[in-house]
Amino acid sequence: MNIALILAGGSGHRMGQDIPKQFLTVMEKPVIIYTLENFQRSEEIDGIFVVCIDGWHDVLKCFAHQFGITKLKEVISGGASAQESISRGVNAIYGKYPDDTIVVIHDGIRPLVDEEVLSDVISVCRENGNAVTSLPYNEQIFLAQDGKTTNRYIPRETVRRVSTPQAYRLGKLHWAYEKAFREGIGLTPSSYVNTMMSDLGETLYFAKGSDKNIKLTTREDFYIFKAYIQSKKDPLLK
Repeated sequence: MNIALILAGGSGHRMGQDIPKQFLTVMEKPVIIYTLENFQRSEEIDGIFVVCIDGWHDVLKCFAHQFGITKLKEVISGGASAQESISRGVNAIYGKYPDDTIVVIHDGIRPLVDEEVLSDVISVCRENGNAVTSLPYNEQIFLAQDGKTTNRYIPRETVRRVSTPQAYRLGKLHWAYEKAFREGIGLTPSSYVNTMMSDLGETLYFAKGSDKNIKLTTREDFYIFKAYIQSKKDPLLK
């Protein structure tokens, strides 16, 4: 059993939009629907749970019905932080499925996750208990000493950049969030499931990533996403 947990709790204030960016329309379809369609199409995903910003639950359900997202099981209210939102999603799933269920966690504003990435993160998790989508880091990384100078760098072959989707066993996820919130571990503003698991002493396993799997954070990201959607419809391109 594989369940998708999609995070759509952001407000979009940083982009200066009147509506949350996951509900912005690109080529006559909301961003969140592009994301959900990837999981709807996958034969490996059995159900979808969405953590959604309050006030938009019914809108999401209407869009899901309109665009045929039949795997949607439940819409959950988000929390004050990403970690609280994920925890609420995990708690909503826990008890409904066996502890060995694979939960695939994904950002709602990453609408270009492809089948190969999704399949590999599930496969790696099935074998090792967890999986984190990752890519090599192709730029040079230097450590800033005073914000202006440096004489130290990190060899790029020793680092990976990670994103979502990430996959974990449901029982381990529930245990981890219970412990994290009880003991205040891995709950900083920049924390996510992977960093929290690392803080709890867990070893993480890398799965395949894709440069196409962008996160829609800025206006420029939306332009790139729109260009990609248009390119797929171009009859001159294979």
